[in-house]
Amino acid sequence: MAAAATSCRRVALGGLAVGGGAAARWRRRRLLLPDACVLRLAPARRAAAAEPGPCRTVTVEVGGRKMDLSSGKLARFADGSAVVQLGDTAVMVTAVSKTKPSASQFMPLVVDYRQKAAAAGRIPTNYLRRELGSTDKEILTSRVIDRSIRPLFPVGYFYDTQILCNLLAVDGVNDPDVLAINGASAALALSDIPWNGPIGAVRVGLVDGETIINPTRKQMSSSVLNLVIAGAPQNQVVMLEASAENILQQDFCHAIKVGVKHTQQIIQGIQQLVKEQGVVKRTVQKLFVAPEEIVECAKKLAFNKIYAVFTDSSHDKISRDEAINKIRLETEEQLKEKFPEAESYEIIESFNMVSKDIFRNLVLNEYRRCDGRDLTSLRDIKCEVNMFKMLHGSALFQRGQTQVLCTVTFDSLESSVKSDLISTAVSGIKDKNFMLHYEFPPYATNEIGKVTGMNRRELGHGALAERALKPIIPQDFPFTIRVTSEVLESNGSSSMASACGGSLALMDAGVPVSSAVAGVAIGLITKCSLEKGDIEDYRLLTDILGIEDYYGDMDFKMAGTNKGITALQADIKLPGIPVKIVMEAIQQATAAKREILQIMNQTLAKPRPNRKESGPVVETIHVPLSKRLRFVGPGAYNLKKLQAQTGVTVSQLDEETYSVFAPTPSAMHEAREFIREICKDDQEVNLEFGAVYTATITEIRDSGVMVKLYPNMTPVLLHNSQLDQRKIKHPSALGLEVGQEIQVKYFGRDPTDGRMRLSRKILQSPATTVLKTLTDKNSIVLGGTVPQSSTSSQ
Repeated sequence: MAAAATSCRRVALGGLAVGGGAAARWRRRRLLLPDACVLRLAPARRAAAAEPGPCRTVTVEVGGRKMDLSSGKLARFADGSAVVQLGDTAVMVTAVSKTKPSASQFMPLVVDYRQKAAAAGRIPTNYLRRELGSTDKEILTSRVIDRSIRPLFPVGYFYDTQILCNLLAVDGVNDPDVLAINGASAALALSDIPWNGPIGAVRVGLVDGETIINPTRKQMSSSVLNLVIAGAPQNQVVMLEASAENILQQDFCHAIKVGVKHTQQIIQGIQQLVKEQGVVKRTVQKLFVAPEEIVECAKKLAFNKIYAVFTDSSHDKISRDEAINKIRLETEEQLKEKFPEAESYEIIESFNMVSKDIFRNLVLNEYRRCDGRDLTSLRDIKCEVNMFKMLHGSALFQRGQTQVLCTVTFDSLESSVKSDLISTAVSGIKDKNFMLHYEFPPYATNEIGKVTGMNRRELGHGALAERALKPIIPQDFPFTIRVTSEVLESNGSSSMASACGGSLALMDAGVPVSSAVAGVAIGLITKCSLEKGDIEDYRLLTDILGIEDYYGDMDFKMAGTNKGITALQADIKLPGIPVKIVMEAIQQATAAKREILQIMNQTLAKPRPNRKESGPVVETIHVPLSKRLRFVGPGAYNLKKLQAQTGVTVSQLDEETYSVFAPTPSAMHEAREFIREICKDDQEVNLEFGAVYTATITEIRDSGVMVKLYPNMTPVLLHNSQLDQRKIKHPSALGLEVGQEIQVKYFGRDPTDGRMRLSRKILQSPATTVLKTLTDKNSIVLGGTVPQSSTSSQ
């Protein structure tokens, strides 16, 4: 019996307890597992994990290229594991879900997508030389994966579930984010975790009017569309994420249809893997759904009261919430008295289901919304610009009870955002000079909370608004632009309000945008058949409130200009919706977008012709190579002093051109004076090449003498080798003294460091020299264009 227990223990711990000596006992103490506990492990799952199973691979052709989906070789202790490879880019995704329910009253799903520098053959450049916190790219990709898989979990499945996406290899050609979505789908489908998948995901590009599935990095650089679409079986849509260069609506709709079609091939491949492996889903202890008996009782107690609140259009967000909460407390007390053995969650969820059904039926059956609007009407919109004179640009956008303050700040191109190593390897973009930061303080919803760093939601909303505005920003704008969007009041669609407010703020700042941008959110209320679960009836809602988002089935955000679409994001709570509904949502959003643009144009129809006087200034300086040392100074001393004293930023554009950024016009004036001061010697006197000048000795050195050709000149070195025909080791050998005047010949400047080339030795032998006059082209020019040809002499 003891031998059998030891054998079982070795298999269960995967080799950690090999042998029965002191080392094994020490390992068991570290694991905090007594010998008896080992026998209680689930033998079937652990034995299967310990013994290598067959590695199964399915190859799917997507867009003319092969995608490999494999499982059974790596990470076998996870509930589900899959590796997806396209080209030489590979991603491993694991899925693990606890068997005991969580205390949370929601689906506790965590998705972590991590980029490994080793996958791209690089070492992180931070101090520790290892991966630290999550980057923006990692967080945004994690959100996309989460939104793709969350709708397919069973209702009431409140078990901690974690999806980890591990980047194994990056070839710099194929983007791994879409592979991670497919990997998550495969890992969940191949696991015993309850999940109503699989799904498939593709990226769709549009190059020269042709749709491309899973385009390469080179193709994406010339694509006007970046659409990621997750599809479910039977051509259903689960998730949409897109940015576009203001493309037409019909082109966008066509790309969605093509993308959905190609997702079906991936779904079939995953289904084949599941069939080969013979996956059996686990039986969960409990699904957290409200009992019908308690729901019916709650409906009898609260139906009329809730109906009265939802049909009273005089309520605003706060008063409506307070009225519903009052009814909630009263109803829950009555339910607790009638069902003393019921769990608190069952009581709470019963009331929520009644409220949700009443709200949805009002829309479905009576075409009524809680604020009195019809299904396609917008809320009242008010716009203001130039809120504060000292800001480079500002706008206040108010839509109903959603209020957003947007500001624009200009800075030097050196302030652009630098991408991390993996993002650069995948996208090829090293930096960006336009960014939008979204802030959502707790007071925006009448709450209190910690005001800390940016959370995932704020990052996602800001990225969506940034994608909406980026296509209208001119490529050659001389500043880095930062738009900040602070949500002051929130009652739905604050990200689209940020796009509208950001567009107005950019025009107020004088940015020559190509056109204005507006955004709107479309909601969805559906009625599904009890037998098949198919959608029998539905209503699309324009410009949804927060409560319509909460009780609805979709939050469909779309932004664009009068001409086309620049960004789209669809959060769908159903396991999938038909393409037909998506097309109708785009059409409804397009009509609302044009109406919003008309209102915005009444406030500010086009960009201001000039930037504000308090704004920053950029000028270029032409510095010939011969004068660069004089301008920069030894060890860049002059540049450092210039930036410290005036606050300007100097960046080199090419060999002879520098850009000077000043935060204010006064700072630029100070910078001009400083540059004139350090360069005045070169600009006041133009020496003739080959001419003979009288130089005054200012200092005797071992290597030569320091001389001046004119009073305000910085002394230059006349080396011992140029003092006399004879070879000397020290100037004293010639009897030279400080203050003595000597004749020297001028041979221009060294082209590499700009130093004067003088010689006394050459005058001791006869020579003929052509006299030439230096031109203004060899002088430092502040601002404007560089003169092509001019001649001046002293």
